[in-house]
Amino acid sequence: MAVKLLYTAFCAVLVPVYLSAYGPTNFLYFCDIAVLTTLAAVWLELPLLASAPTVGIVAPQLVWQVDFVGAAVGVPVTGMTNYMFDPALSLLTRGLSFFHFWLPFLLLYLVWRLGYDRRALPVWTAMTWLLLPTCFFLLPGPDPAADPNLPININYVWGMSSAEPQSFVHPYLWLGGLMVGLPALLFAPTHLVLRRFAPDADRLRTGP
Repeated sequence: MAVKLLYTAFCAVLVPVYLSAYGPTNFLYFCDIAVLTTLAAVWLELPLLASAPTVGIVAPQLVWQVDFVGAAVGVPVTGMTNYMFDPALSLLTRGLSFFHFWLPFLLLYLVWRLGYDRRALPVWTAMTWLLLPTCFFLLPGPDPAADPNLPININYVWGMSSAEPQSFVHPYLWLGGLMVGLPALLFAPTHLVLRRFAPDADRLRTGP
């Protein structure tokens, strides 16, 4: 119950603040989808709701964690967390964004308590294949003149920069690479580790 109440209180602050600061499209980021899915998981205690975001964000958020620690000591790795140290941004919104650091640990705890549902990999992959084209075709791409609070290039569908699209390959090839590479290189390895080491949800449900 303590986890339920604390996490609900966090979401009750984060959602209106993010809506005001960034608008509703901000919740199309994988990590923000994971935030809301986790809220459902802690209350409904359904293994799939905990397992799917765990498969989806644990590996990417590890990169965020490493970059944040590096930036904090003056040695950023990717630069993706530079905004956390930008005094022009609200301290409240930056503080709320620290969920990128601790949410993976909460999800792993939930999976350990509820068990790992092996359907997580196809469910999160299907969501990814729906979301990435939506962000690519319907939402704003990189723009150096854009409002810094306006979510652009959501989920990096145009490249890693918010100022200009990547120019290494054709945009469609980049998008296709994300749709294949994310499941193959990030989601599937996480799935295999969880399937090997986490309790199985079906066995927890049915007992020995």
